[in-house]
Amino acid sequence: MRILIVDDEPLARRGIALRLSKHPDVELIGEAEDGEAALNAITVNTPDLVFMDVQMPGMSGLDALRLLTPSERPLTIFLTAYDRFALQAFEVHALDYLLKPIDDDRFMEAMDRARDALVHRQARSQRERMDELLDALPGVPRYAIRFAVRIGHHVAIVAADEVDWIEATGDYVRLHTGGDREYLLREPLHRLAARLDPSKFVRIHRSTIVSVDRITETRALPNKDCMLRLRDGTPLRVSRTYAEALHLALEGQHPATKPV
Repeated sequence: MRILIVDDEPLARRGIALRLSKHPDVELIGEAEDGEAALNAITVNTPDLVFMDVQMPGMSGLDALRLLTPSERPLTIFLTAYDRFALQAFEVHALDYLLKPIDDDRFMEAMDRARDALVHRQARSQRERMDELLDALPGVPRYAIRFAVRIGHHVAIVAADEVDWIEATGDYVRLHTGGDREYLLREPLHRLAARLDPSKFVRIHRSTIVSVDRITETRALPNKDCMLRLRDGTPLRVSRTYAEALHLALEGQHPATKPV
């Protein structure tokens, strides 16, 4: 297993590293002291397993994981000082968690659980459980508020409010922001659509999503499709299949809140 340690306390990182040194089947590929460094390390180095401190100054461990797409999130063992009540969410959804100070027997148990998850190819179900965890914890936004986009050997953070429109490109999406700036994000459009706030973004075509606030005008076409124009002048075609969703969005509604 290729492992990354994320903790803002050097002594905590050293303790994990010393325990890992006793396991011949693991490779420590790096350490990070905050969420931003962790985000970059995970995106660039793709570890199999991350020991992640939950609470850190600046970007927390949960914030970093929330920025990653489900397919990019590694198996995660949380390091936490949360009380018993707050741990209920971790017990249900997380691969495992370790309370500080870390007990050696619990560490061995967590490592065995991680091995089983990888050997039996349970990573997909663990990522789904991670989504549930991030939705269940208080203080974590339900919808994506920013995106982590890999550019070479670093990661750019793109705020959702900066995105004008989104287009599908195979298993990727292209985020169009102000001016001619574009960012390629590794996530299928249908999966990204589920992470977007429906009060701010609306799907107008099977390959296009647009920010509602960027729309300045719409124009009907003879075939029941229509065209819309964004603030920067970009024209986009609206498929008749998504015309009603667009109409509701422009009225400040979306299907989930449509009056009965």
